Amino acid sequence: MHILSSASRALAAALVIFAGGCTSVGSRSGGAAATAEQATSAGLPASTLGPNDLFEVRVYQEPELSGMYQVGPQGDIMFPLCKKVVVSGLTANGAAEKLRGCLSQGFLRNPQVSVLVKEFNSRKVFVFGEVQKPGTFAFEDGMSVVQALTLAGGFTKQAAQNSTSVTRHIKGQEVKMKVNVQDIALGKAANFTLEPGDIVYVPESMF
Repeated sequence: MHILSSASRALAAALVIFAGGCTSVGSRSGGAAATAEQATSAGLPASTLGPNDLFEVRVYQEPELSGMYQVGPQGDIMFPLCKKVVVSGLTANGAAEKLRGCLSQGFLRNPQVSVLVKEFNSRKVFVFGEVQKPGTFAFEDGMSVVQALTLAGGFTKQAAQNSTSVTRHIKGQEVKMKVNVQDIALGKAANFTLEPGDIVYVPESMF
């Protein structure tokens, strides 16, 4: 007897959703604002900071240095005394240590710095077009285009499934890639792994 792998079973289930176009899947966009502490307590790896993420810096007994900061498009923030500080790719603890190191260089003696992430805005994917529930969804490491489309409720009857595109920012440039999602679901093509910030768009079929 032929036994399907877990990956094959997942793709088969996705195909059922896409074909029916009516299966309801709850939106997970509300989970994107999880803090680093919540992620750690859930046994998940701490997420790294990226553009548009919002976090609070607390410097002990230095209220003028404490406050809310948003990561800019280049992955940095403008921090008093330190000026431009690149935090993209760092965890909350890593960003706190980098700010502490800067403040220790002639500004403060033994500064105590903490960083509390308020919103992981960079850890999202966007699904639009001919899907049941277009919107913004929390990104998970290893997320595939099939998973994202499933979160969006699957295709509508008018969807041009094999004309699905994924738009990604690569080195400051927008790159659009065609993804044959129907072929993926049927096992005729390899799955497509998404990255934070990707935009998945499903156009309307012309026939």
